[in-house]
Amino acid sequence: MKRIALFIAMAAALVSGCKAQESAPGALDVIMTRTSIRNFTGEPVSQEQLETILKAGMAAPTAMNSQPWRFVVVTDQEKIASVFGQGPRSGMFTTAGAVIVVCGESTSMRKPFGQPDAPEVEMENMFWFEDCSAAAENILLAAHALGLGAVWTAGYPGMQRVAPIAATLGIPEKVIPLCVIPVGVPAESPAPKDKWKPEYIHWNQW
Repeated sequence: MKRIALFIAMAAALVSGCKAQESAPGALDVIMTRTSIRNFTGEPVSQEQLETILKAGMAAPTAMNSQPWRFVVVTDQEKIASVFGQGPRSGMFTTAGAVIVVCGESTSMRKPFGQPDAPEVEMENMFWFEDCSAAAENILLAAHALGLGAVWTAGYPGMQRVAPIAATLGIPEKVIPLCVIPVGVPAESPAPKDKWKPEYIHWNQW
């Protein structure tokens, strides 16, 4: 009887695990169904959700493992309103539960590549833009996977937009805001755009 009970318990656990896997969206499903969300309910985004989203951002590929990304996360609604609440599209920020400013450190102290015994020197992060763009995409996908919405809004290279954000949030001179991502509970459900165009693909040669 004990063996039968143990077998039944194991089978139930297996079925439960399979159902959980079936209900969770797969990576390709998340990629294909993600779309930009610009209207939110105003509900807060939890600390746990934000940390999960940021962990996904920091899991992005990075040239020479330089990890130049830095993040400013604004959750205080009054601060969100004061920093991002101006202009015709300000509603996407003021109704969001949080705003993530994805930044890139343009230089950093590190050892020259391939010289582990050399002293650290200040070096340009040549690929900060690419690395931080990959991190921003991961953030958008992670938000969608958690049932939240998000949208990439421009920062760099529009200095007229970057400068006031950097000044208001106290971002250091060598750290450049790449983009601003409002994250929140969606108040809209637009269908994802079908961007598949086989004519854009060249096999083996242009």
